[in-house]
Amino acid sequence: MNQDAKDLLLRGAAQIGVELTADQIGKFALYADELKKWNRKINLTAITTEREIALKHFVDSLSISRVIGNEGRLLDLGSGGGFPVIPFAIVNSRIDAVSVDAVEKKIIFQRHVGRTLGLRHFEAIHARGEELAARYAFHFDWIVSRAFSDIPAFVRMALPLLAPNGTIVAMKGQGGREEAGTVRPALEILGLEIRQMLEFPLPISGDRRCLIVMGRKTGE
Repeated sequence: MNQDAKDLLLRGAAQIGVELTADQIGKFALYADELKKWNRKINLTAITTEREIALKHFVDSLSISRVIGNEGRLLDLGSGGGFPVIPFAIVNSRIDAVSVDAVEKKIIFQRHVGRTLGLRHFEAIHARGEELAARYAFHFDWIVSRAFSDIPAFVRMALPLLAPNGTIVAMKGQGGREEAGTVRPALEILGLEIRQMLEFPLPISGDRRCLIVMGRKTGE
């Protein structure tokens, strides 16, 4: 990762309230280098310039720090190249982070990155989300995804894995608020409520983002 991209990452993270250390910047730079190298062999991302990786992958992933605490157990469903779980794990060493994807090559890449960066509290699992309940029933304090276009499908997969007082976060772009409005009845049936919707521009690029924060309805 070149110096311009590092500067963008540093400034972008600061604008969402995350102050990165020199060590963390170094880990992000190494992650970006490995992402580009592996992407030439397997399809990890269509975002390939260092500037876009810094902003649209790394800063975007770190935006979940606005709604997720820095302790507990975190699950990323359908994590692809490791977003948002690996960037979040880089800056939150007290989080126990688990990444799940159904594509084995992507998980192999994530495990490589986890070892390379020394992420001791990170685990990448090759599985479908539906297969996790036997091992992780009611286990996670935080479940996040930016992979699902269908919010009800995401929460149906997440619910058996969610701790009683846990939180589900759907990462969305422009139109997230409107989408959340259309799925409220489906969430009601599942016993969920939307607790917060955080809309903001992605730093520097200005792309619209929306974090939809959900949990079980009170008393259920």
